[in-house]
Amino acid sequence: MSLFTPPEIIKIAGQSAMQKDKYSTKKILTLAFMAGAYIAFGGLLSILLAGGMPEITAKNPGITKFVFGAAFPVGLMMVVMAGAELFTGNNAYFMPNVLSKKQKWTAPLRNWSLVYIGNFFGAVFVAYFLTHLTEVVSSEPWTKTIFSIAEAKTSNPFYKTFLKGIGANWLVCLALWMGMSAQHTSGKILGIWWPVMTFVALGFEHSIANMFFIPLAIFEGASITWSSFIVDNLIPATLGNIVGGAFFVGTLYWYAYEKPSNQI
Repeated sequence: MSLFTPPEIIKIAGQSAMQKDKYSTKKILTLAFMAGAYIAFGGLLSILLAGGMPEITAKNPGITKFVFGAAFPVGLMMVVMAGAELFTGNNAYFMPNVLSKKQKWTAPLRNWSLVYIGNFFGAVFVAYFLTHLTEVVSSEPWTKTIFSIAEAKTSNPFYKTFLKGIGANWLVCLALWMGMSAQHTSGKILGIWWPVMTFVALGFEHSIANMFFIPLAIFEGASITWSSFIVDNLIPATLGNIVGGAFFVGTLYWYAYEKPSNQI
């Protein structure tokens, strides 16, 4: 059999959540730092490729959005296949167990809190030490690309960023679900690539990716403050991500395939 069925994916996610709950604080923070860095690497690749084609952007911006989205999934592939802890993905993993009372709410809350912190430091580390200090994107047209990304992300009203956050993590967690359905590396890559490419090309808001994009713009000299980053983007994007992953994937798939006496 080449694919796991949806009910089997629920069980795989639940087993993963059980294992994650056994990790020490140090292990979670270490793996979370790595995941934040991996997502940042994907973001950096997207900037270099899509940001380096201003002529095409002027004539056909859809192509640039596709290229940006096509490069970004490498970060989630590294998280899944090399092994790391990503806040947005973990929003979905724990829900079936919690709703079936196999784990207490303290399990995801502990994991999410620690992973979120580790992801932040990993993403900012890549933004400052491996990107800003090395001047990888400190020339045009990449600087302009970075500024425009950060300015757009911090200029939306709360509700819009929140809704875009729901869309982003709905698709990210679907990518993880589809990745878990495959039993071979090639299948996992394809399962992850399509939904992640889609959310990035659509311009949705991923809190961990934004921990790279917006701080990088600040380091490069954009007129954006840290408070604006946190209040205008990170908070609403994070809340939307939680809803997108925990409810639209973790909860709804639990309801469809594992809820006792469910008659859908």
